[in-house]
Amino acid sequence: MPTQNWSAPMASGPVDATVALPGSKSMTNRALILAALADEPTRVVRPLRSRDTLLMAQALRDLGVRVAEEGDDWLIAPGERAPLAAPVRVDVGLAGTVMRFLPPVAALADGRVTIDGDPRARERPMRPIIDALRALGAEIDDGGRGCLPFTVHGRGALAGGAVTIDASGSSQLVSGLLLAAPRFAKGVEVRHEGPPVPSAPHLAMTVQMLRDAGAAVETAGDLWRVAPGALRGGESVIEPDLSNAAQFLGAALVTGGRVTVPGWPADTTQPGDALRGLLAAMGGQVSAGPDGLTVQGSGTLHGLDADLRDVGELTPVIAALAALAGSPSRLTGIAHLRGHETDRLAALAREINALGGDARELPDGLEIRPRPLHGGLFHTYDDHRMVMAAAVLGLAVEGVEVENVATVGKTLPDFTDLWTRMLGV
Repeated sequence: MPTQNWSAPMASGPVDATVALPGSKSMTNRALILAALADEPTRVVRPLRSRDTLLMAQALRDLGVRVAEEGDDWLIAPGERAPLAAPVRVDVGLAGTVMRFLPPVAALADGRVTIDGDPRARERPMRPIIDALRALGAEIDDGGRGCLPFTVHGRGALAGGAVTIDASGSSQLVSGLLLAAPRFAKGVEVRHEGPPVPSAPHLAMTVQMLRDAGAAVETAGDLWRVAPGALRGGESVIEPDLSNAAQFLGAALVTGGRVTVPGWPADTTQPGDALRGLLAAMGGQVSAGPDGLTVQGSGTLHGLDADLRDVGELTPVIAALAALAGSPSRLTGIAHLRGHETDRLAALAREINALGGDARELPDGLEIRPRPLHGGLFHTYDDHRMVMAAAVLGLAVEGVEVENVATVGKTLPDFTDLWTRMLGV
């Protein structure tokens, strides 16, 4: 994919398209961790292949796990769990799932594992999981920084037990502990204390996938227990990435057209399923059937007043739709987005306003009012979802130039091809 600026294409009329999406990043990386810790081989069916998931696969290979490609699938063999032949250095890029899910696995390795990533990754919240792993018996050298880079001195096992954590910065801090917990000698009991944990559907996904792999998991409010025990392999089927459907389904609202995403699951833990209600509230007609989920634009795009705490990853596209709406929007519950790939609240307000919009940061969100937009350069801050937001704006605004469109490869490498095909360009 080219690294130069990308001219976001305007829609010449109502879109009418079916867009087949690749697998869920969140499910793929959870499946890879569970497969690496299983007692038998696992076939991960139709995983996403993107920067985040390829980084996870390579990190596991570095720890001695065999990850092989077979057609559209991945075959994972846990490995012999022998001592590492030499110290390992793992690159997590800018992937929150890799930087939060991998340290507990590294603590179970027998050897020294240094974990590092992109410059922005060194600013993302990691202290809670570092402190939690130490409380559970791990030895970690982070120079007192509480962030990347740090070195895990694995001993081939981890005691586990009870730990209290403030996971208000990211639900991944809890998920990372839970996913590896069946291999801890005592399992784990994780209690959250602090402001509400964001992205609750992702925690439900972690719990469900653990149970599907044979783990015994109990939940009670802000308390999660995982018993020690074997994880089974077999087959792990990855659903289409529903969060990556946001911009395509949103195009139906912007253009007054129709977009269908096939394979939409009838029952899912993916946060992207909330698009049904959000897009309906913004003026779309949403229907599910054997062909998938279809959104039909009505020709009118409404503003939205919504708490997006559980679906923060949808915020950039929802904010772009709000900037094109005919009435004001207020998006709240998303203060944690300041610690994502970039400070998404500041970035969205800055870039929408640079195109003539009226977006204001709130302590925990954004307020966006209607205002005519014009073209210009839309900075993306190495954030894949900023690319998607810019593309949505470009549907209705001539001359939107998207900086470093290649960063979208983090979760959707084929984005520009899918986007232009949808538009018939």
